[in-house]
Amino acid sequence: PDFQYILRVLNTNIDGRRKVMYALTSIPGVGRRFSNVICKKAAVDMTKRAGELTPDEVEKLVAIIQNPKQFKIPSWFLNRQKDYKTGKYSQAFANGVQQKLREDLERLKKIRAHRGLRHYWGIRVRGQHTKSTGRRGKTMAATKK
Repeated sequence: PDFQYILRVLNTNIDGRRKVMYALTSIPGVGRRFSNVICKKAAVDMTKRAGELTPDEVEKLVAIIQNPKQFKIPSWFLNRQKDYKTGKYSQAFANGVQQKLREDLERLKKIRAHRGLRHYWGIRVRGQHTKSTGRRGKTMAATKK
């Protein structure tokens, strides 16, 4: 009876009209596969819409996202494996995803790694060719006549 059109879960607004599994993917750091596993572990009916979830079902989903290892989700399933600082396996989600990415890039820049420098210069990082592509975004200095 009480259908919620928008749920607030882990600092993210979730569309209540979508199916549970797909609604959860709007949380950064939660993809379709991870979402599927979360729903199965929480024993949530996959045919339900997100707006039909009871508050304790939502709590259970949040608990699993926050510490997946305690709910027997294997470490190879997690998106933050062997963290550089702690050496732990964890799932980064919500604001943590951007934070971790920023920390990693800062580390690469600090140690003057090739990847870090390319990020700093704002050019392609993953070995793509740049002679002829990707000319629109950047302004080139002293273009050829």
